[in-house]
Amino acid sequence: MSEELLTRRSPGAAEDALDAENRGREMDCEQPIFSALSGGAKAVGGTEPPASSHGGAGSGVAATASDSESGIFSGECELCVEHESELDWFCGTEQKLICSHCAIVGPCHGHAVTPLATRLITSVYVCVCVCVHQNQLVDVCEKMQLQALRIERFIDQTLTAKEQNLLTSASRTREQVLAQVGAAREALEEEEQRLLEEVQQEEERVEQCLLTQRAHWRQALANLSQTRSRLVHTLTHTPDAQLVTSVQELAERVEEAEGVGEPCDTDQLNLNPGCSESKLLRGLWASAVLLGPNDYGSSDLKFDERTLSPLLSLSEDFCTLTFLRKKPRQSPRYDPARFDCWPNALGSLSVSSGTHSWMVDVGQSGAFKVGVCYASVERKGSGNDARLGYNTNSWVLSHYDGEYSFFHAGKKVPLQVGRTPKRIGLLLDWPSQTLLFYEPESCAVLHCVTQHFSAPLLLACAVTDRSITILPYQIN
Repeated sequence: MSEELLTRRSPGAAEDALDAENRGREMDCEQPIFSALSGGAKAVGGTEPPASSHGGAGSGVAATASDSESGIFSGECELCVEHESELDWFCGTEQKLICSHCAIVGPCHGHAVTPLATRLITSVYVCVCVCVHQNQLVDVCEKMQLQALRIERFIDQTLTAKEQNLLTSASRTREQVLAQVGAAREALEEEEQRLLEEVQQEEERVEQCLLTQRAHWRQALANLSQTRSRLVHTLTHTPDAQLVTSVQELAERVEEAEGVGEPCDTDQLNLNPGCSESKLLRGLWASAVLLGPNDYGSSDLKFDERTLSPLLSLSEDFCTLTFLRKKPRQSPRYDPARFDCWPNALGSLSVSSGTHSWMVDVGQSGAFKVGVCYASVERKGSGNDARLGYNTNSWVLSHYDGEYSFFHAGKKVPLQVGRTPKRIGLLLDWPSQTLLFYEPESCAVLHCVTQHFSAPLLLACAVTDRSITILPYQIN
């Protein structure tokens, strides 16, 4: 190595070297190890590092520094010409290898110097970090490329197939809807025609009966008037002696008048309501009311605490009745509205118009009654007058001992229930005077009764096993 690189530089040259050092640091941040490795490769090749000329402060200095550092990589130990010590330091100001004496008392005193080992480790670390980041970026790019391919495949294959399936499914669903509505419409039209014909036949029958009755009683009236006229004429124009001899004739005429009889109304003169009975129509009507857009429920319906039997307890929200297996020791205060013997309770709202729907959750209860009653139903005593379903003031669906029945006025109508319902629905249509019990899961009609209701109705319930609950109304 030439002596020019080891001599002290002038102040102007030092400033140029400082600028070169700053530029060198910027380069070190990018790829410091590559220049060192390049110099090392030259050292391994056995070529002497070239000495710079006196005018080479730019590329010559950098080349000298690179060549000086190559001794570290080649394993050869170079010595300082001036101090004959190992070149184990690097002067950043002059960009060359120096010994420790040069750094402390020599020409590089006060320059930016670093141990060569530290510089090498830093360069290697930076190089490793760059390689790691490069590998990570390569991995990210590969993942992004794969994701892009998956997105393209999803757009070209999956979404296209989904679009085709959508068109096919929508077309098939439309056909199903039209077919089902068409079948329902056809069945309803046929049922409408059948029922209208039955109503027409029943109307003609009643009309014929009315005509017959009218003709009969008009004739009877004419005969009666004629007979009366004859008797009056006989009484006013027949002498007494002759009247005595006409007793037999008069008796026959009186008997004839009495034989006319008294007119009376019969069911034959009324339209039979059974002519409009139709399970199909009833089921469709109930489904339309229950599942249609109109609001027939009431969220304000609760149990009236005043009517609560001492055998029952009422929840805080006044919606759940629970049977008490042990009768309370202390009876509640007397209230004329309270049932004192039977485990009954009535609803808080009365109905006397419109269409209304209620839902009662019967859960696992094995003994309960759900229905309606007049407010005038008896509340006191253990007789049938206060027993729901056993008087003329109440209509209830009963579940007891595994059987479902409808009770009114003490008459029992056994019901065929396909599956055990968890909820019982009540539908009261006041205009048609119809009370319908249904199973809400399938909208199956459990029982339907048409009755002339003469007074407002209240929800009526009873329970002797577990509990039942009024459910809040929900629009379907």
